[in-house]
Amino acid sequence: MIETLTGTHADWVVGIARIVLGVIFFAHGAHSMLGWYGGPGLARSMRTFTEQLHLPSTLAFLVLAGELLGGIGLIVGLFSRIAALVIMLTMVGAIATVHFRFGLFLNWFGSQKGDGIEYHLLVITLAFVVVVEGAGPFSLDSLLHKHGSLSERYVTLRR
Repeated sequence: MIETLTGTHADWVVGIARIVLGVIFFAHGAHSMLGWYGGPGLARSMRTFTEQLHLPSTLAFLVLAGELLGGIGLIVGLFSRIAALVIMLTMVGAIATVHFRFGLFLNWFGSQKGDGIEYHLLVITLAFVVVVEGAGPFSLDSLLHKHGSLSERYVTLRR
């Protein structure tokens, strides 16, 4: 099972996409959950999710933690497929609960009441690439996969 999760292609483009997506989501998660970069922090973010979006508190916490931990997982390339899937689900949830009603476009000029789904679709697409292709090179997944393959060969040779 670990082999399936950590298997990856040696395509450096996938690695770059993974790292950029990870940095964005780490920053967003740190903003929302830790209050970094002028963010609201955990208590205010939880209130927004539970009172305004009417999400159960457990789900609200999982979304916030998924952004932060998923970002870290993508940056270092550890269980990247799971991290990317969590981010995909978070973006699908954001579309369903908030952004779909505002159409496609972001609110670049302040002419609508909220942001549309274009950013979310881009994130979903990048995360999907990581889910399908894996973490790419320069990732802990790649190291784990190589280590797992070596230990499997060793067991096969000993038989």
